Amino acid sequence: FLLTCCLPILLMGMRYYFSRKVILHYLDCALHTDMSDIEQYYMKPPGSCFWVAVLDGNVVGIVAARGNEEDNTVELRRMSVDSNYRGKGIAKALGRKVLEFAVLNNYSSVVLGTTAVKMAAHKLYESLGFKHVGVVEHYALPGMTHSLLERMFFQLRYHRYRLQLREE
Repeated sequence: FLLTCCLPILLMGMRYYFSRKVILHYLDCALHTDMSDIEQYYMKPPGSCFWVAVLDGNVVGIVAARGNEEDNTVELRRMSVDSNYRGKGIAKALGRKVLEFAVLNNYSSVVLGTTAVKMAAHKLYESLGFKHVGVVEHYALPGMTHSLLERMFFQLRYHRYRLQLREE
């Protein structure tokens, strides 16, 4: 009886612990790479840019674009909207900004990857014209240790999207 009651609680606790651990490592990794020096990663390189959405003096969203001259694509990156401002069209406006940037800079397509589990994010990308082009099962976030317990209790799918602007 004790095992039947405690095992689910133990498993949920382990899932919570490993999910939190992975996400905190990922955030730490992001804060020590591109998000630690936005100017260097997104403002200085040609074909890249970073936008901030401000509403009533508050930052409510961000998005970045990173150009890749080898295949003439631009990657939509780091799109995020404050949870208090979601559903107000901010993400769509940020996405459109990246698309305008891609057209103005003569990129042939815009690509993005997401681990979002909420269907709203996927519907947003599709509403902007992106087509779902694949899924990577058991995706490893930067900062993951790949331990057996981590893989057991934290799994992600990485969805790839592409919007073809013109043929090459």
